[in-house]
Amino acid sequence: MLPAVSLRTSRLATRVVGRDARTIVTTANPLPAMFLRGGTSKGIFIRRSDLPEDPSQWMPIFQGIMGSPDPEYRRQLNGMGGGVSSLSKICVVGAPSTPARESEVDVEYTFVQVGIEDGVLDLSGNCGNLSSMIGVFALDEGLCSPRNVDEGSGLATVRSFNTNTSKIIDTTFPISLSEESPFPVLDIPQVEMAGVPGKASRIVLQFVNPGGARTGKLLPTSNPVDVLDFTSDSSSPSQIPASLVDATNPTVFIAAEDLSRIFGVQENALNTKYYASAEVEAVLERIRQAGAERMGLDPTAKAQPKIAVLSHSGEQSGDADIVIHAFSMGVLHKAVPMTVGLCLGVAAGIEGTLAHGIAVKTRTERGAALGDLIRIRHPGGVVEVGADFAEDGSVVNAQVLRTGRRLMKGVVWW
Repeated sequence: MLPAVSLRTSRLATRVVGRDARTIVTTANPLPAMFLRGGTSKGIFIRRSDLPEDPSQWMPIFQGIMGSPDPEYRRQLNGMGGGVSSLSKICVVGAPSTPARESEVDVEYTFVQVGIEDGVLDLSGNCGNLSSMIGVFALDEGLCSPRNVDEGSGLATVRSFNTNTSKIIDTTFPISLSEESPFPVLDIPQVEMAGVPGKASRIVLQFVNPGGARTGKLLPTSNPVDVLDFTSDSSSPSQIPASLVDATNPTVFIAAEDLSRIFGVQENALNTKYYASAEVEAVLERIRQAGAERMGLDPTAKAQPKIAVLSHSGEQSGDADIVIHAFSMGVLHKAVPMTVGLCLGVAAGIEGTLAHGIAVKTRTERGAALGDLIRIRHPGGVVEVGADFAEDGSVVNAQVLRTGRRLMKGVVWW
């Protein structure tokens, strides 16, 4: 087991927290925490019992932990954040909150995206990468026992409930049974994932019934493709086809072919450098907001829905089925948010969507059938995602392989 951490340096901080100035809470400062990598994200993991019961009182605590708001420098040097959305995340983990839920899952958690510039806490969606470490944290902290333990394979499965999306997620990973209780083993050289150096233990992340995570429907408009109206600059009205899909997290998918026509450039000009320009990011944000409105979501919420540009896999993309450039909190992601990758894996299995059309075209040109796993190339490499569908077209599950690492266990000041 991990060593216990002395909290002799901790003090109880009585502070005015929340919108209601009359609300006084007493919260330890520093707080017990773990700093973990999950996939291509890193975040602070905190026990639910160490925080105020009312989530509206979390803002000053989480802002202090991450070093937000930081509108001038965007580096979060005063906290644990790293100045990019994939490094400004917190997971709050605890036991199931109701007896009914306790019979279904082992643990529950809330994901919090902390705004870098404004310090706003966004609880509107989930993080697929950090979800892969919920089971590990829960076992390390003694919050639960694994739902399933296969002594023959040395694997354990922890089932969690995500409060952001009201969805169930299973994580399966290697364990050691030599301890008093199953201990997650993360350093077996089994899997190498794009964006992370070296190999580590295989963590299977499976989202159960992921459709309608935010809107209640896999296709919020019931259409595989919609046409969105937006302004490409201050006055010019434009239109662009988009697939609006809600699986694990809602995402607006558009095609690079259509975007290139709006900018009046060749599709091959839409490379990583081009996507990172302020002009392109501004236009994509307007498209994202138009998609949010069509999906019935708040267009001013930056975290959800995400937006991603899809393109055909050329010779430079190897045997990938789809190329993706995804944006998180208005900025081009250096890899792909895992919930967006999983959503794309689901979208590729829905006939009529932009993703399905691109994947089928790519596989046809290679003389290959559209299989269970979709290979997605992003700016950092390639990831494989899969989805299983029922006969009625609903999504049974979506899954991906991740790795993770413990980085720190101790206390964090806020």
